[in-house]
Amino acid sequence: MIKITFPDQSVREYEAGVTGLQIAESISQRLAQECVACGVNGVTTELNRPITEDAAINLYKFDDAEGKHAFWHTSAHLMAEAIEQLWPGTQFGIGPAIENGFYYDVMPPEGVKLSDADFPKIEKKMQELVQKNEPLVRKDIAKKDVLELFASKGQTYKNELIAELEDGHITTYTQGQYIDLCKGPHLMSTGSIKAFKLLSLAAAYWRGDEKRPMMTRIYGISFPKKKMLDEYLVALEEAKKRDHRKIGKEMELFMFSERVGKGLPMWLPKGTAVRIRLQDFLRKIQKRYGYQEVITPHIGGKNLYVTSGHYAHYGKDSFQPIQTPEEGEEYLLKPMNCPHHCEIFAWQPRSYKDLPFRCAEFGTVYRYEQSGELHGLTRVRSFTQDDAHIFCRPDQVKDEFLRVMDIINIIFKALDFKEYEAQISLRDPDDKEKYIGSDEVWEQAQNAIIEACAEKGLPTRTELGEAAFYGPKLDFMIKDALGRRWQLGTIQVDYNLPERFQLEYTGSDNQKHRPVMIHRAPFGSMERFIAVLIEHTAGHFPLWLTPDQAVVLPISEKHNDYAKKVMEMLNMQDVRTIIDERNEKVSRKIRDNEMKHIPYLLIVGDKEAADGTVNVRKQGTQQQETMKIEDFAKKIQEEVRQMTENF
Repeated sequence: MIKITFPDQSVREYEAGVTGLQIAESISQRLAQECVACGVNGVTTELNRPITEDAAINLYKFDDAEGKHAFWHTSAHLMAEAIEQLWPGTQFGIGPAIENGFYYDVMPPEGVKLSDADFPKIEKKMQELVQKNEPLVRKDIAKKDVLELFASKGQTYKNELIAELEDGHITTYTQGQYIDLCKGPHLMSTGSIKAFKLLSLAAAYWRGDEKRPMMTRIYGISFPKKKMLDEYLVALEEAKKRDHRKIGKEMELFMFSERVGKGLPMWLPKGTAVRIRLQDFLRKIQKRYGYQEVITPHIGGKNLYVTSGHYAHYGKDSFQPIQTPEEGEEYLLKPMNCPHHCEIFAWQPRSYKDLPFRCAEFGTVYRYEQSGELHGLTRVRSFTQDDAHIFCRPDQVKDEFLRVMDIINIIFKALDFKEYEAQISLRDPDDKEKYIGSDEVWEQAQNAIIEACAEKGLPTRTELGEAAFYGPKLDFMIKDALGRRWQLGTIQVDYNLPERFQLEYTGSDNQKHRPVMIHRAPFGSMERFIAVLIEHTAGHFPLWLTPDQAVVLPISEKHNDYAKKVMEMLNMQDVRTIIDERNEKVSRKIRDNEMKHIPYLLIVGDKEAADGTVNVRKQGTQQQETMKIEDFAKKIQEEVRQMTENF
């Protein structure tokens, strides 16, 4: 008999070789029907894998992240099976589960070019295969045998992956006639995939390398019930309406130019106004919490990043060194602000009485993202971090961490992000080579984060392998209005950069000590944050933040002079107002300005000009109210005051 420990720490005994499915059945048939995978000692596996020794178990439904991963991973294999049957000779790259669905990178046979017009054909074939309810069979296989297997199938991309794997740790999964190189986990069979939809198609370089062949990446989504798919597709349509690229263009917030360069956003006047207002908002909070603002160059000497370790980790994948006329002199566009701030700390002697030293910067950084990965403001090559670094004594770490959490909480509340959770990102215990620093300092850093979260009563989940190379971190994951998760704010504890830069302070014992460094960015980056905010609000920013609070719409050209007077009076009273003087019908003006997401539309004609009033129409409603100009100004001022009084 073996002992199985459940999440509530209860223990049951089962025969050795029991499966996750059998354990679920022993609890209830309903649970067994709803389970799609299980976790054994923290590792997600298929429900039919035998458990031969004492273990801790989790039973995952589709609603669980682990369940979705297994479900969507199997769906990727199902799609690949359909494509192989429809276009024999197709080569396959990788087909993972992703945050929302799955994809597979494929290279169709010569002469075949896949497009979204082929989606119905693929879906039909997938449906035929689902009806067969094919079991997924896992097999351990020797490296020599698997290389021969995929060579016989002409799968050169698979063999490239296999060549890098360690013999004795290679597995395949088979369903029907389709065999794939894979470590799992999967569903037990394909019959559970009741509803699916192929969503889009994109070009993707093999292994993300622009020098390698271009493959076709097909994205899809799947669910155990058709109703869930229908609901998802409705949400997807809503997401398209909220796309920050579309709304950003309508609101004239930002632009891109091929001549300027891919992934290099330019902020237009209205977008700049939003960005500055957000920065001023954070500046106000930071001042209360004792931060000092600094400004550092956009470039730094190569040796700065060699010292920090960033060159080793970002050098290959970043912009290449800038050569100067002086022989041997090289500079880099900065991928991070941290090394500059380390130098600021080091420029003069520090005492324990001077700590914590908190320096903040809205610093623009540069990272060479692959062309295929660029996406609006969420994935760019130039972005501005609301960056700050706190240099403190070891005994101050926890308090400083708690103070940063307070700042992030203020920001999320002010911008109506009601749902968020914290993700503790730790290093991968099986691959410590990619991180710098000793086991001891990593343990210290991880404990500081865990204790701070416990003190705040903050719900957290832990992710292995998601830490920065220099230390563990706490990432704040918000849910937007559509229920999508976004990673925004981050806090990182770092014992390593102070060591690499030989930073020190004089302690109360008159001895030299190493400070602890905390990295913090509540927004994360201005670009990504604003993109998420646009999609969360559908462009309807809070009144205090929106670039234009009101627009004056004269009924005809003869009312333009009065409309200008209204605009000037309101702007003088700090109500951000513009005018639409186009020779168009007022109904057209209303429609066009609603597209620009301006909160208040002020219609003026003969009556309003005679009475010194405006006809007020609030965005998205049919309600109208006539008000004195001064009264409207007071109304807006009061609304803004109520929104911002707690900032």
